[in-house]
Amino acid sequence: MRIPTATYRIQFNSAFRFEAARAITSYLAELGVSDLYASPIFKARAGSPHGYDVVDPTQLNPELGTQEDFEALVEDLKKYDMGWLQDIVPNHMAYDSQNRYLMDVLEYGPDSTFVEYFDIAWNSPFAGSREPILAAMLGNFYGDCLENGEIQLSYDENGLSVNYYSLKLPLKLESYAKFLNQNLGKLAKSLGGRRHPTFVRLLGILYMVKNIPEELTIHQRRDQSDFVKGLLWELYTDNSEVKSFIDENLQLFNGEPGKPESFNLLESLLSEQFYRLCYWKVGAEEMNYRRFFTVNELISVRVEEFKVFNHTHSLIFRLVSEGKFTGLRIDHIDGLYDPTQYLERLKEKTGDTYITVEKILQFGEDLPNHWQVQGTSGYDYLDYINSIFCQTENEDKFTQIYSDFTGSKTPFEQIVPDKKHLIIDRNLAGDIDNLAFLLKAIAGKYRYGNDFTINGLKRALAEVLSRFPVYRTYITEAGISEVDRAYIQEVIEAAKPYTPYLNNELNFIEKLLLLEYDDYLTQAEKEQWLYFVMRVQQYTGPLMAKGVEDTALYVYNRFISLNEVGGEPGHFGISVSDFHEFNQKRQTAWLHAMSATSTHDTKRGEDIRARLNVLSEIPEEWQKQVRVWNDINRAHKKTFKRSAMPDRNDEYLFYQTLVGAFPFFEHERADCVGRVKEYVLKAIREAKVHTAWLRQNSTYEDAFTDFVTSVLDLSPDNPFLKEFVPFQQRVAFYGIFNSLSQTLLKIASPGVPDFYQGTELWDFSLVDPDNRRPVDFETRHSYLQGIKEQAKTDIIKLIDELFATKEDARIKMFLTVQALKARTEYLEVFQQGSYLPLEVSGKFKEHVVAFARSNGNKFAVTIAPRFFTKLIQPGEYPLGKEVWDDTSIELPSDAPSSWKDAITEQKVQGDGKLLIGEVLKHFPVALLVG
Repeated sequence: MRIPTATYRIQFNSAFRFEAARAITSYLAELGVSDLYASPIFKARAGSPHGYDVVDPTQLNPELGTQEDFEALVEDLKKYDMGWLQDIVPNHMAYDSQNRYLMDVLEYGPDSTFVEYFDIAWNSPFAGSREPILAAMLGNFYGDCLENGEIQLSYDENGLSVNYYSLKLPLKLESYAKFLNQNLGKLAKSLGGRRHPTFVRLLGILYMVKNIPEELTIHQRRDQSDFVKGLLWELYTDNSEVKSFIDENLQLFNGEPGKPESFNLLESLLSEQFYRLCYWKVGAEEMNYRRFFTVNELISVRVEEFKVFNHTHSLIFRLVSEGKFTGLRIDHIDGLYDPTQYLERLKEKTGDTYITVEKILQFGEDLPNHWQVQGTSGYDYLDYINSIFCQTENEDKFTQIYSDFTGSKTPFEQIVPDKKHLIIDRNLAGDIDNLAFLLKAIAGKYRYGNDFTINGLKRALAEVLSRFPVYRTYITEAGISEVDRAYIQEVIEAAKPYTPYLNNELNFIEKLLLLEYDDYLTQAEKEQWLYFVMRVQQYTGPLMAKGVEDTALYVYNRFISLNEVGGEPGHFGISVSDFHEFNQKRQTAWLHAMSATSTHDTKRGEDIRARLNVLSEIPEEWQKQVRVWNDINRAHKKTFKRSAMPDRNDEYLFYQTLVGAFPFFEHERADCVGRVKEYVLKAIREAKVHTAWLRQNSTYEDAFTDFVTSVLDLSPDNPFLKEFVPFQQRVAFYGIFNSLSQTLLKIASPGVPDFYQGTELWDFSLVDPDNRRPVDFETRHSYLQGIKEQAKTDIIKLIDELFATKEDARIKMFLTVQALKARTEYLEVFQQGSYLPLEVSGKFKEHVVAFARSNGNKFAVTIAPRFFTKLIQPGEYPLGKEVWDDTSIELPSDAPSSWKDAITEQKVQGDGKLLIGEVLKHFPVALLVG
């Protein structure tokens, strides 16, 4: 198995193609990266900025280049001995006209070859329905879209289709009869009579459409459809009268805005289809296919079906077998029906291939230890490493500051179930209705469940789901783990105080979730219980994601550095011992899991978090500044119904965001203003307090974006900026050292360090799509060449220069290069070595994170400081004995006495103990090897 030394995430799209990646392979190799980590590269919806909206996983995305371009990139990577870690999307595909599998289902209905590919009501083993599949893609109510002429019938060589802007859905063949029957007499007259050969041919087509044999197989049916469409297209292109006839019928069916009755024909035609066009908001309350989270445009795939698994993964398996993909990252593993089964099948097909999973772990939660993977894609690591830079002893002060400024006293632990309930009510109501109906069907079979009402069961189920403590459990027909049993028992007890009259319903739900089958159950009934459990497990993840990641994290703004995917803002940081314990567990169980600090899904860039963590050290100063800013900016607020806009909670989020994202250089400020305005708009819609994606409140949104514009007026006499910039620059200064420590810890900790594109320099990106902006690789390559060249001659002089120009981030790149170089040279230490926390003593012992890695007689010691505001004044550097006093670390008894600092390349002596001031003489962090 190829274990990456370090990965580098690239976001492919039409603006960054295979050819562009070829141009940076040498740069990545020089940087110290061993494996390209690619966003999905399979055929996606046209213009996709990210590749997760796949329309055909068996093809490469033509927007990224040709097959030859792909092969050339693979060869370039091999030239530098680099691997390819590929992000794959097994859970869903795009609900899009370009998805030929789905279009086949919508044209041929339940008889389609591909009906088993998608998670739709038609293939539900229990309580399934044959109602038309929703196409919840309209931007307005169906009737309005129809009568405004936005839904149009069109015709081309592929046949008749229903069009709504870029959406193009096929008509089933039987519906051609209704279309062709219109104005037949007029056509006959224009052709000179009903015996005209062309008219006879058209009647023959009409006869075939009206008399499709029911016993046809789907392949015969498709052949007949192609044959009929071909004959009709021949007539259309060869005969001007037929062309006029079809064109005039199209005009007839497409109606005339202002005349509602003129759309009756089209409406009648639409009512015959295997799909139902409707307003996109309908998907929040009525849904007969499973989506990715709440995204109507992403339909879930039944990858648990073996033939679906094999077909959708065929290209992936081929590229793995050819050695072009050397690793796989599985997107949204929790969305799968049976993740364990999926991973077993994947392992069987890909053999000894490096595999990680996108799995969100709550603090204290472990990845299922029987999964045949190398670990997670790194969100858990991100949250732990970030949390050690948050000064935990100031939690009460920040809680009070937040409460005083916003008036909010609700703890995060209560906000979470509240927001999950909100999501259930507004965004996933249809999904929970489906679960409740299934639950009712099961309950009605037993005397102890006979009196349960659908309403009572739904309320009890909603309470359980809203208080579920983790993203999902992994119960299968093989049984239930003790960990999952404990989660279920815990959540049932947590739900009971909130539904005191539904204890019987809750007990019944617990019985089902624990698969405590009664002795008299038939095999079919057991399967129905299991199906319910598996469905619940697929629902808890999206509810957690939408309720917490995309709502609660934008509502609870006490300290937004902690508001990250998988994070728990209710925990105000962690201790160094917690961090060591996490690393020790990783070293034992998941040694090759990925270690991320920024990803395409993070709420803010790693260096924004590094800056914000500085605030945790200075609560009094922070409180003072916020009050001053609020006073200055009060005049920029607008009032509506006696309420100021933005409210103080959103204002508090804005100030924190600005402290983190404000650029070092003045020429970048104008761009920052625009990006912040886009960010706050997304943030308040996600929060769903004053506005939301489903119900946009333009009054509040405009007031907030106008507020940002006024507050960030870049004129020299802006009183806010005069007050803000000095404080922000001070925070940004300290944030630099947090960033350096964070970078080193990521590279040296157990796991595979992952770098999101561009983060070798400062990363002040906000949530997507801001973090998918183009990366200036030319500047980065130029920086890297200069650093490497200067390091050869006088590395201490280079370091002095990097300090003097630290704002340009070359100092972060220098650290990255040097640390990755050491990681490569001492690879067995970092990939296989033991992990030993090192004891720190002396005046500033709480300011140092230190650990040793060893393998045989080879050692590496990592020293990463934190909490710099108590160490140095702005403009000073955390270097030397004058700063560190008697602070020291104890070395392992078998450690060498002679070391080299891989960062500064200076020799260090340490006989059982290392003085921090001696080690950190030239650079703020150290990686000693010996």
